[in-house]
Amino acid sequence: MEGLRGLSHLFVTMFIAGVGGFIAIPSITDVTMSALCPGQDECSLAIYLTGFQHAMIGVGSVVTTPLIGNLSDRYGRKVLITLPLTVSLIPQAILAYSRETKFFYAYYLVKTLAALAGEGSFHCLALAYVADKVPVGKRASAFGILAGVGSASFVGGTLAARFLSTALTFQVSSVFSMIALVYMRIFLKESEPMRQPLLKEADEPCIQQCEDDMPQRTFKKLPSMGDVICLLKCSPTFSQAAIVLLFNSLADGGLMSILMYYLKARFQYNKNQFADLMMISGIGATLTQLFLMPILVPAVGEEKLLTTGLFVSCISILVHSIAWSAWVPYALAGFSVLGVLVRPTITSIASKQVGPNEQGMLQGCLSGVTSVANIISPLVFSPLTALFLSEDAPFNFPGFSLMCLGLILMTAFFLSLMIRAPPPIVGDKVSKNCCTETLV
Repeated sequence: MEGLRGLSHLFVTMFIAGVGGFIAIPSITDVTMSALCPGQDECSLAIYLTGFQHAMIGVGSVVTTPLIGNLSDRYGRKVLITLPLTVSLIPQAILAYSRETKFFYAYYLVKTLAALAGEGSFHCLALAYVADKVPVGKRASAFGILAGVGSASFVGGTLAARFLSTALTFQVSSVFSMIALVYMRIFLKESEPMRQPLLKEADEPCIQQCEDDMPQRTFKKLPSMGDVICLLKCSPTFSQAAIVLLFNSLADGGLMSILMYYLKARFQYNKNQFADLMMISGIGATLTQLFLMPILVPAVGEEKLLTTGLFVSCISILVHSIAWSAWVPYALAGFSVLGVLVRPTITSIASKQVGPNEQGMLQGCLSGVTSVANIISPLVFSPLTALFLSEDAPFNFPGFSLMCLGLILMTAFFLSLMIRAPPPIVGDKVSKNCCTETLV
């Protein structure tokens, strides 16, 4: 636990901000349906708009998240964390004032613009902050604990949403978001790198080596595709982890866009049932990440935990696609808690491939990979879900889009089997072949 010193204020900030964000999730489906299709259980317009919003958020995140991650390497994590916590306040405040159709469209527009401005970069910056503070050997457990704090905030937010009215939900969400911002600015201390970069040659970080091979580049302050390619070249393990993350994010992005509308149309779920379902998932995820993962990582290894989490997630989504009763999603919510191991293990595997001076860039690149998936997935699976939930479906299979997501996760599972831990680095010795080729 000594390696976790100095992270308490980050954990508190993440918990408060998480409660402020998650408390609104169970209600947003009903709010959207009421604003766009009053009195209906199936609304193609709501599915299309939600999918389009997620895709636009992904487009913005592809650009802003790597940029913010790279800037945090230069100017500090705390300064950049202020941005996502600030912009997340505005959309919730709009719905706290009114949920009429015109205010919903205002929320929809502002929420999209806020995400484009970097709202989703907080998690990326939090991971980089942890990497600054925690030694390499303890990062997997630290990332798991950070994810566990996020899951705990998920439980707290959905539990509060279960007992609050819709109007009060968004008001409380705004208050929590404001408290998180103020707390972070007062108590969180700036992080400092713990050591020189691991991937280096002549004491230069990986990205710097590539820049030295590119004298024609004069503007090096912003990340480019060349920087991303350099990171991919530096380590086959990082490349494999990025590909697995891409497929996993394709499935997660699609699931986030369609699952609630699928359950609403299939089993007439409402706000309270969504909250109950999320609480079951959140409690299991919290216990797994806070208590089980720190024990399993040293005993089993990150690679095996990654494959286990992907396999469990794949089975869960495939069963969701053929759910025959309203109780099935509840049972799957408890069964699929091992799926929360996927992101922390991928993050830990990747973070070991670069030094602390490059953690912001790396986490930004990983978030960029996730964002690319979040562009593609909603654009594909939102129309597909709307089609198979409508009366014009080519055949009777309401969960067809979920089955496709399960097959994507199966692909990620097989790809994860090829990931092998890199050889241990002794002192400062690394491969001298890293990033020595000139980028074209």
